Amino acid sequence: MSGEKDQMTTSPPEKLQGFEWWRRSLQYRTGLGLSAQEAKQFEHDWLATKKPLLNNAAEEYRDWVLRYSPTVRFMMDHIRKLGFDISSKHIVCEPCGDNLKSGGFHESEGILLCSDQIRDKWHLEDTLAHELVHMYDYIKFDVNLKNLKHHACTEIRASMLSGECRVMNEIQKTGLSNFGEKFQLCIKRRAVLSVTANPYCANKEEAEKVVNSVWQSCFNDTRPFERVYR
Repeated sequence: MSGEKDQMTTSPPEKLQGFEWWRRSLQYRTGLGLSAQEAKQFEHDWLATKKPLLNNAAEEYRDWVLRYSPTVRFMMDHIRKLGFDISSKHIVCEPCGDNLKSGGFHESEGILLCSDQIRDKWHLEDTLAHELVHMYDYIKFDVNLKNLKHHACTEIRASMLSGECRVMNEIQKTGLSNFGEKFQLCIKRRAVLSVTANPYCANKEEAEKVVNSVWQSCFNDTRPFERVYR
């Protein structure tokens, strides 16, 4: 799919503005009378026209968070203490297309923030904090994602320490049921989803088993924080 999109050219200006762009947007959302090729062309045009705006907004959010977020600044400082001189150049904002994730970490490429998935600077703060925990774990603990226990542990820690599973977020998504367990359930759910997507994991059942096997030790490991603050 990505190869086919790479070969596409952007539609002429008259198709990218005014009534015609509105018509195409509505057709894409409803799917009425839309061929597969037209859908791919719209996706290409949307990224081509919106990418600069998305990236500019995400980069503004990133720079604000790097300056003012206590959690992000704390994680950056502790990564530097491990010997890696991290800066904004290691945190890239780009559209991720069909990827439903809001970010990712790669040991040789750094951190990617998906500008087409970031809702606001608070969402970016949680996402960046999550990926910084992965980076910290990779440097300090020599994480190997081929080892599913390593993968499960860093996902548990990242969701726990980033703030993305804070109780108020979960109440907005799932209501008041299981109030006392929402934090832990969110962390486990996210960890299982991530481990399930690991090519070395056979299925969701194996992911759940691995997450449960490391849960106690990893959930209680808040390094480099003294405790969970967010």
